[in-house]
Amino acid sequence: MSIDLAEPAGKVGTSPGLVLRVLPPGMYARRARVVVERSLLVNRRSWTVVLSGLCEPLFYLFSLGVGFGSIIGSVAGSDGRPVSYLAFVAPGLLAASAMNGAVYDATFNIFFKLKYAKLYDSMLATPLGPFDVAIGEISWALVRGGLYAAGFLSVMVAMGLITSPWGLLALPAALLVAFAFAALGMAVSTFLRSWQDFDLVMLVLMPMFLFSTTFFSLTVYPAAIQVAVECLPLYHAIELMRGLTTGSVGAGMLGHLAYFVVMAVIGVAVAPRRVGRLLLT
Repeated sequence: MSIDLAEPAGKVGTSPGLVLRVLPPGMYARRARVVVERSLLVNRRSWTVVLSGLCEPLFYLFSLGVGFGSIIGSVAGSDGRPVSYLAFVAPGLLAASAMNGAVYDATFNIFFKLKYAKLYDSMLATPLGPFDVAIGEISWALVRGGLYAAGFLSVMVAMGLITSPWGLLALPAALLVAFAFAALGMAVSTFLRSWQDFDLVMLVLMPMFLFSTTFFSLTVYPAAIQVAVECLPLYHAIELMRGLTTGSVGAGMLGHLAYFVVMAVIGVAVAPRRVGRLLLT
């Protein structure tokens, strides 16, 4: 099957876009926005369903942050200064909101479209290439993760839980987190064989949510487990959000940002090639 490119194949090598120079012919037609437009049209009447995922972190915030927090009082923040338990938990739930919104759309929905709806077979019969499909779906998952993060962040602002001007960067940081999880989530979904494999996805997501310092400090773990927790992506997202919202900003933030840049690059590199391999061979 031949896929039209946005410009003749002979000019691909001289195009200023790096993507066109490194991708095989037929992988990218620079029409990923069409995939995003389709998702917007499909979901325009079901925004309540899309936004329903925001409720879970809010339930955790009010049940544990407000209820349980009234018993605990203050805890040590990222820089050792005491903060209220509510202000400690909220950034972790903000990071989890960005992760959940991106991951669930980039795994469950994409798996259904790939294996059962056969949507991508139809897309690749048009001038779209696998890279367009991957970037379009990752972008839509980013939109969903960004909506969850923005909604939760607005609740934090209303409750006075942003105590530093650095908190203005929490939303861009959440978008980077959502993009990284969306890219890697789509790459993972191309390796899933059946719905039963989603048990493995949940086996990763739920413990990561519970143990990545969302509800308590890293220091409660033994040293060996601390090292394992520090390898988890959600831990880096929580540390990033917690530092920005409380004003505990340092050079270590660059390491957290680099983690998600690498994660996003891996996802974007793997996902389109897997889509192409599954549907074009």
